[in-house]
Amino acid sequence: MIKIGIAGIGFMGWIHYLAYQRVPGVRIVALCEQNRKRLAGDWRDIQGNFGPRGEVVDVSQMRRYEVLDELFADPGVDLVDICLPPSAHADAAVGALQHGKHVFCEKPMALTVSDCQRMVKAAERADRQILIGHVLPMFPEYAHARKLIASGKYGALRGGHFKRVISDPLWLSDFYNPQGCGGPLLDLHIHDAHFIRFLFGMPTHLISQGRMRGEVVEYCNTMFEFADADLTVSATSGVINQQGRSFTHGFEIHLEKATLLYEMAVLGGESKTLMPVTLLDSRGKVIPAALAEHDAIEPFVAEIKEVVKAVRTSRPSPILGGDLARDAIILAHKQTESVLKRKRVRI
Repeated sequence: MIKIGIAGIGFMGWIHYLAYQRVPGVRIVALCEQNRKRLAGDWRDIQGNFGPRGEVVDVSQMRRYEVLDELFADPGVDLVDICLPPSAHADAAVGALQHGKHVFCEKPMALTVSDCQRMVKAAERADRQILIGHVLPMFPEYAHARKLIASGKYGALRGGHFKRVISDPLWLSDFYNPQGCGGPLLDLHIHDAHFIRFLFGMPTHLISQGRMRGEVVEYCNTMFEFADADLTVSATSGVINQQGRSFTHGFEIHLEKATLLYEMAVLGGESKTLMPVTLLDSRGKVIPAALAEHDAIEPFVAEIKEVVKAVRTSRPSPILGGDLARDAIILAHKQTESVLKRKRVRI
């Protein structure tokens, strides 16, 4: 039994709580939260942009703390699940690791590359796992893509385009604060930066063109370069201020013998699949993917199962490992550098 302590009961803390209920071999034994109402189990004020609204939760069998160091020092906690604001991720993760805990931390890993590196080094020194909550590869459409690619059935990767665009998130007051959410690249595009790094390896150079809002990139297009000059990879991400389309994402992935397509959007408050996951093969066939139905929590269940596997086997996760998450942060900062300098940059 892996015993979990959750640090931070906000929207992601609530989503993780729901996911843990579906994963065998884990138990939430402790919480840390400064909001005393939530610490007492009243989570009804929690509401995000997906999934169910918060409820009253029975926390009577959980140890409850208002101070992080007390959670970290709890000998009955094996893994600390960090669901705090991004600016607090690095110090919290390092503190938990120094107390001998494994760490599962929500994305983005941290706001700076140096903080990410601190977290990776702390995990190495403590001989503990650090796992970052990049849940995108667990969504059925993206899981299907990575499994199809790994099978080799349609040959090697040749490139792709990835898109993730939202309208202004008016409910997030610190979205454009580089010391808060970090802006669209660190909060939004980081999903695709991570997925690109996972699929293709680390680029050698990139060039981004976009516009700034204050100190952060609001919207940009990026071309990534790799040691393999035949790889052609690009991404579009950021904010366009028409509220009628609050979210859209998708991909076009090129293999030697096939192309894989997918796109969805939230239009006028309604989620629409604009292009279901579809394979175009070299013989001209158009093959829709047969994906299982899932609710909003199921990708997080798959994510936590990957966390459990890494902790039990003492082997870093190839999907959620800290090195990949750190590299995604590097890419996001290099994209900002390229937009500001208006030129190609070395990674």
